Amino acid sequence: MPAVVKPVHNAIRILEVLGQEQGLGVTRISKLLELPKSSVHDILATLHNDGLVEKDSERNYYSLGLRLFELGNLARANLELRRIATPFLRSLNEKLDETVHLTILDGWEVLYIECFESAKQLRTYSVIGVRAPLHCTAVGKAILAYFTEKQVGEMIKAMGLPRFTANTITEHAALDRELAEIRQRGYAVDDAEHEEGVRCIGAPIHNHEALVRASISVSGPSQRMTPQRDEEVGKLLMSKTIEISRRLGYK
Repeated sequence: MPAVVKPVHNAIRILEVLGQEQGLGVTRISKLLELPKSSVHDILATLHNDGLVEKDSERNYYSLGLRLFELGNLARANLELRRIATPFLRSLNEKLDETVHLTILDGWEVLYIECFESAKQLRTYSVIGVRAPLHCTAVGKAILAYFTEKQVGEMIKAMGLPRFTANTITEHAALDRELAEIRQRGYAVDDAEHEEGVRCIGAPIHNHEALVRASISVSGPSQRMTPQRDEEVGKLLMSKTIEISRRLGYK
């Protein structure tokens, strides 16, 4: 059984209590949860600083913050994305017998949230729960291509363009040219830019606001995922992501 981190566990308990009874003071929360007032005060101060709770300064009462509402909406959106996308991922996997991943944008990285692995012995494996860079993965570049010029610059300032293989793009101007090509053809290619011997094709998913915050990739060993297959795989992949986008409300 994994270890319980007490301050985190207590913070969750405090949020749950505030969800049941809005507008509580430190003393009341301390009694309800049988926690020291000093601990409750410190946890509430942290939660307030992060926007997870709001404070009525006149009465020193706390209530749930809007940040929780935002996080709830994100969780709901991601659940909806997985529900809609899963049949299309399975279809791609069965047709191509290569590994298929679904990712979402998480800060300045992509987070892998769903996978169907190839049945072949030589294959790329599931990396669900793992984060990866935007500038050198097909799923990342498929999203990055729809960033504004300012957002791309902010990403580079925050994360840099670190090299992972000899093929990794590490210059801003070269990345801009690559992103323009992706927008033109509709899909991205990771030509062993993140991992040696692995090639991936990625395509963007648009949400109901016409924003790209998710993508799908087909990946496999370079000897099978050759450049000659890029257009075939890319078009098939785009046919799925376009339908997923439509079902998410993109027009």
